[in-house]
Amino acid sequence: MDDRKEWYLEYEITINRPGLLGDVSSLLGMLAINIRSINGVDHKKRGLLLLVKNEEQIGRLESILQTVETIKVTKIRESKLRDRLAVRHGRYIQRDHDDRKTFRFVRDDLGILVDFMAEHFKQEGHKLIGIRGMPRVGKTESIVAASVCANKKWIFLSSTMIKQTVRSSLIEDEYNPNNIFILDGIVSAERGNERHWQMIREIMRLPAVKVVEHPDIFVQRSEYTLDDFDYIIELREDPSQEITYDLLQQNRMSQGGFGGFDY
Repeated sequence: MDDRKEWYLEYEITINRPGLLGDVSSLLGMLAINIRSINGVDHKKRGLLLLVKNEEQIGRLESILQTVETIKVTKIRESKLRDRLAVRHGRYIQRDHDDRKTFRFVRDDLGILVDFMAEHFKQEGHKLIGIRGMPRVGKTESIVAASVCANKKWIFLSSTMIKQTVRSSLIEDEYNPNNIFILDGIVSAERGNERHWQMIREIMRLPAVKVVEHPDIFVQRSEYTLDDFDYIIELREDPSQEITYDLLQQNRMSQGGFGGFDY
């Protein structure tokens, strides 16, 4: 059994010269630290996932790297999901400075967004994830793609993906904690009857992953709050796009209101 822990080392290159990466790799080898993977991360930075037997190795590594003039260590810690994704995709996920559980993506980042959600979908137990974004930016498609990557079945409680759906009950096999439950906060708020909301409450009690599109509208019309969410994802066409619910509701009304079906 491998008792080694995975650590993340990130450094900024201050003096770029040939053989720099080879020198770092040789140092790690002398300290009996294995490199699991490596990639460029953001501008002039490299990220490495390391396999370490004990923290003494990390302490010695840190001491030596402090004396090296060609690089500056920016992160050294036991690896987190964001670190693993940064090495895999070559850049860090943007995080809100004021609200640390809010993560920002643009449409060009759908690959890393799907990967990010899939890693959370693979975890067991209750998890409530909100996703904000304007129409046709890729919210629902990303959730479904992440479910596929995580090898999980997805269940729509409310949605506008094909035609507006508002469910009031599930069949017995669908009450499975291994499923991903998806609902549209606006559709549930505007169209959901008491049976629909009772079903949502039942699902919320399941030790399963729930994903809510438009969480701000969802919490306005329910007993839940944004504090109940483990993560909030914001998806935009570009970094400057504003997410406004007035425009969302105008868009829906221009497309014929909330006509749909319940079952």
